[in-house]
Amino acid sequence: MDKKDICSYTYMELQEEMQNFGEKSFRARQIYEWLHVKLVENFDEMTNLSRDLRRRLWENYEIRKLSVAERQISKKDPTEKYLFELWDGNLVESVLMKYSYGNSVCISSQAGCRMGCKFCASTIGGLARNLNVSEMLGQIYRIQKLIGERISNIVVMGTGEPLDNYDNFLKFIQIISDEHGLHISQRNITVSTCGIVPNMKRLAQERLQITLALSLHGSTQEKRRRLMPVADKYQLSEVLAACDYYFRKTGRRVTFEYSLVQGVNDTDEDARELALILGGRNCHMNLIPVNQIKERDFQKPCRKNTLDFKNKLEHHKINVTIRRERGSDIDGACGQLRRRHTISKKEN
Repeated sequence: MDKKDICSYTYMELQEEMQNFGEKSFRARQIYEWLHVKLVENFDEMTNLSRDLRRRLWENYEIRKLSVAERQISKKDPTEKYLFELWDGNLVESVLMKYSYGNSVCISSQAGCRMGCKFCASTIGGLARNLNVSEMLGQIYRIQKLIGERISNIVVMGTGEPLDNYDNFLKFIQIISDEHGLHISQRNITVSTCGIVPNMKRLAQERLQITLALSLHGSTQEKRRRLMPVADKYQLSEVLAACDYYFRKTGRRVTFEYSLVQGVNDTDEDARELALILGGRNCHMNLIPVNQIKERDFQKPCRKNTLDFKNKLEHHKINVTIRRERGSDIDGACGQLRRRHTISKKEN
């Protein structure tokens, strides 16, 4: 009999599960606290449970662990990058960024990615599989235990497309923000999508308070198609309409992520076109000078050109920031560490 992944149960599901298991509902509260507040990794640590119950839990359930395959600590800024190995040998990356206002973790939602964005290292090997709920939670829990400090902000922008793993992602949000668990405010959670329109609309209907970040990367449909294969399926007008729908349903301002690629999407014409499609929207633009990867010949603009592009957008009343580069000395681009580690294992 396959053991059940107990960390993937919501609080309500665990209550029902324990009742079916012949236990009173307060046992679910105790177990949930051990798993999602105290972050224990085996049932023997649950000392307020009877030995018989712990034995039965061992026999029927498992607490899936993530092992640290590699940990890199930046010498330039308070950033750490983790390569986690999953139970089946797949690898995912997470990044810890320490700020004055708290600790932020960027997590992965899939092992690999099938979206095929041209500038992204994470997608080069394709999609291995979706992460389950406990594997998304486990990245945060493992890092919080390792550093001995609370994680207060979450960014789901690591390897993978979260809305391509919609059901697991949604349950992850429910558990991580649950008052019986770590209770991280939904307002402190951001999810990035390349623009899967039907699931953007589904997410809007959940009326969560998380921030939606759209990977835009092109000022027109044609320019977006050059960089993002997903644009072959969804028109830019559809994607923008889904962003507007999200804002109407949730009241949460959408962030537009825009990777600046020298000579590709950083021209005066691009700035004018962005002003046309974003002008009048209650939104925020995040400019990201592209991370260079050896498999592609994309180059990042120089600092002066990046600032000029920002100023042009601000002239059109668009709220813009340039994403601060963190951890550039520890494989800053998403997917770099995972890919290097995988290639190294093959070579050996």
